[in-house]
Amino acid sequence: MKNEYYALGLMSGTSLDGLDLALCHFVKTDRWNYNVIAASTVEYPENLRAKLDKSIELSAYEFVKLDVDLGSFIAEKINSFLEMQSVKPDFIASHGHTTFHQPQIGLTSQIGNGATIAAHTGITTVCDFRTTDVALGGQGAPLVPIGDELLFENYGACLNLGGISNISFRLQGKRIAFDVSPCNMALNYLANQINMRYDKDGENARKGNVDINLLNKLNDIDFYKKTGAKSLGKEWFDTIFQPCLDAAEISVYDKLRTVTEHIAVQLKNVLHEKNVETMLVTGGGARNIFLIERFNASGKRKIIVPDSQTIDFKEAIIFAFLGVLRMRGEVNCLRAVTGAKIDNCGGCIYSGK
Repeated sequence: MKNEYYALGLMSGTSLDGLDLALCHFVKTDRWNYNVIAASTVEYPENLRAKLDKSIELSAYEFVKLDVDLGSFIAEKINSFLEMQSVKPDFIASHGHTTFHQPQIGLTSQIGNGATIAAHTGITTVCDFRTTDVALGGQGAPLVPIGDELLFENYGACLNLGGISNISFRLQGKRIAFDVSPCNMALNYLANQINMRYDKDGENARKGNVDINLLNKLNDIDFYKKTGAKSLGKEWFDTIFQPCLDAAEISVYDKLRTVTEHIAVQLKNVLHEKNVETMLVTGGGARNIFLIERFNASGKRKIIVPDSQTIDFKEAIIFAFLGVLRMRGEVNCLRAVTGAKIDNCGGCIYSGK
């Protein structure tokens, strides 16, 4: 079995910021090492972004067509990206875009058709990383902790502030991880109401005031009382979290401020309970200056915000690595993280030319 791979990792998050591409070189010696050859983010055209945002409302036909259309879009962007590179990847590892995620009933779906990507690029494509774990009784999420364990093990914890915030850390010799709260999914939803794609640096949240009634209502949501493996999806946000925001008769600025405080409170609760002292923070939320300030307010832990490339592309890097593990037939999903019956190796493989 070879110990060197070139892999193109793709990530599309729930915040709909765009498609992240990271062309990586992985080498295994006594441990796995990597370097990023090139990385880029491609924004979604507004019509495609709108369809992805409303994908759970589509008819069966429209949903299946969106799966193929997204696969074609991804393939087109891959081909353009790779034209600029001197290295061709051994394979593509695509997260896809999560639409339905209800692991409690054995259901999860990530669209962006892998067969279409493989056919249009001529490169073997690994996709559909979550369904095996869900079939085994797991949450199918989060998936990045195996990468945290093998590529970023020098940190007490790894926190990703994307559409959803999630954390991973070692506890009693095992890698533990779970979703903490909505993050950019909620902040962007509110920013859209003042005609902004997102609240840059948390500037608008900073203008508002915390509404204690809304804060208490959000903190009292049942999800935060659960322990063990747990994950969030857009359906949960649409049916549980968003109605709380919509019902509050306060300004958008106060809602942004209150949600920012809510995210910080939930993160601090986890870190206090797990006694985490040093933490690597990545994802778009790592650039939200006000959120990081609120999170840092207690001053009891060391927050490490890395270089821009790691902030923006850590998940795409790790999905490239998940593809490496899948191609090797090795575990890429941990039962201690997801609650599945066993550790497993997830991902469907579609051959290129």
